[in-house]
Amino acid sequence: MRHGKKHNHLSRKTAHRKSMLANMACSLIEHKRINTTTAKAKALRTFVEPLVTKSKTDTTHNRRIVFSKLRDKYAVAELFREVAPKVANRPGGYTRIIKLGNRLGDAADMAMIELVDFNELYNPKGKKKKKSTRRAGKKTSSSPSNSPKKEETATAETTAASSTEKADAVDDQKNEETKTPPQDSKKNKDSKDGDEK
Repeated sequence: MRHGKKHNHLSRKTAHRKSMLANMACSLIEHKRINTTTAKAKALRTFVEPLVTKSKTDTTHNRRIVFSKLRDKYAVAELFREVAPKVANRPGGYTRIIKLGNRLGDAADMAMIELVDFNELYNPKGKKKKKSTRRAGKKTSSSPSNSPKKEETATAETTAASSTEKADAVDDQKNEETKTPPQDSKKNKDSKDGDEK
């Protein structure tokens, strides 16, 4: 039974585990993403997310609490100056864990942990750009608000039609100029054959 096993001890004693998590949290704050094993990433998430929540309210007391956990003044400054304003509107869930497969040497399950708001490439919800179409809008019954739009579309259609007609006429002229009459081509072939004989 798993009663009372709230934290993963990661096969380390308390001092080693706290130092390791503090160092990993400083690296995560500095680089915004790090690669580690999945177990360490999950342990790091429970360690760093309360610190990010504390950083949302910038008081001396909160800075001292965060410093007592991280023990690195540059990481604390980075957390309060850069990370906190970006995550101000997010109610928790500041990190994302993405599994990377197994490590080559010992087949350990690897993962990448990153700060969610600092990744512009990955967007799981996917706010896709709306595709623009070249079709005309829906035809509706005549109403005073739609009449100017109809006039604009009608003029656009007539200009498009006239431009396509002009393009077709130019193409026809080019085709006529490049075509040679079939009788001339036979005469040319006959004269070439006659020259060779």
